[in-house]
Amino acid sequence: MSKIFKENKKIILASASPRRRELLSMITEDFEVFTADIDEREAEIEMEEKGVPVLKVSEHLALLKARAVFEFLSEEEQERYLVIGADTSVILDGVIYGKPVDRPDAERMLSSMSGKVHVVATGVALITANGENTFTEVTSVEFNPLDLYQKWLISDYCKSGSPYDKAGAYGIQDKGALLIKKIDGDYSNVVGLPVARLAREISYMVQYPLE
Repeated sequence: MSKIFKENKKIILASASPRRRELLSMITEDFEVFTADIDEREAEIEMEEKGVPVLKVSEHLALLKARAVFEFLSEEEQERYLVIGADTSVILDGVIYGKPVDRPDAERMLSSMSGKVHVVATGVALITANGENTFTEVTSVEFNPLDLYQKWLISDYCKSGSPYDKAGAYGIQDKGALLIKKIDGDYSNVVGLPVARLAREISYMVQYPLE
């Protein structure tokens, strides 16, 4: 779409993720990328101390990212921009699996998720000068059993280097898909941005042209 808003509003994506950039381009190619400088681990610890439910952690982080970018803008820019923040959590048995620190950590995560159902929760925050809106989209993912073939797949996948920049140590959009038996919910949410829900939420904040 060359134009998605009736009014003169532009989008900033507060994320450096190439996967989120690609997904957002399904809604519009007219956006800018501006990353937020926040300590995610410190924020997660603070939320844990406050008793924030694990399913809502990503939503809180998304809001922190969006606010950091929005507050950097001038008052004039704030009137013209919609800032979108996003964060994805992989959750198994109430525990958040972040990005693995090394290969043994990645293999541990993927092995522990095998034969089980985990949850991928992507929190999204939208901010304009008129207010804020946040939501969390949840998708269930079931891994194949941890048989000899699954163990070989995990070892081969970890050799590729792909797991190390991804929450939960896998990407459903790459060879990590071979580990998965089935999903229940939005595929794009597992990749990192629930585009169908996001498009609708944007429309609630800033009207689309109807022509």
